[in-house]
Amino acid sequence: MMFQEGKGVRRAIVLALAALGCALPATSGAQPARKTPYWASISAGEAMMRTGPGRNYPAVWLYKRADLPIKVIETYPSWRKIQDPDGTTGWMLVNLLSDTRTAIVIGDAPRPMHEKPDEAARIRFRAEPGVVGRISNCDGSWCRFDVKGRAGFIREAHIWGTDAREVVE
Repeated sequence: MMFQEGKGVRRAIVLALAALGCALPATSGAQPARKTPYWASISAGEAMMRTGPGRNYPAVWLYKRADLPIKVIETYPSWRKIQDPDGTTGWMLVNLLSDTRTAIVIGDAPRPMHEKPDEAARIRFRAEPGVVGRISNCDGSWCRFDVKGRAGFIREAHIWGTDAREVVE
């Protein structure tokens, strides 16, 4: 009988803790609620995409690439429905995301990274398709693209992570 009472006490404690967890206000995590759609990036080294906004929904992808650009297309208290560079959509916990603007090089060939936002400017290096970098100073045609300290200017048409003719400070 003593064993049964011990199980009952443990169960009551677990239920009380679960109820307390449900009563706490949901936090928005790393990102405040914003008007959708908007650009963000994955901040975690591993981030799970799910079919719905909760841990009880099945996982469909495990991303292992911090800084990967994503587009947030819908919000739910602690979850964001995102679209990845391949067009896949699903839900991700908000604290796995960052407001840091990044982009990924698209196309079939290496893209030139210019010294200045000008086609005639010297080419500093070429970025292979799939390379991810942080963007800034986008003027609607060009963006400064920084790949781990190596930076240059790339045409916005050669990256995924900005809207057409978007200006980014």
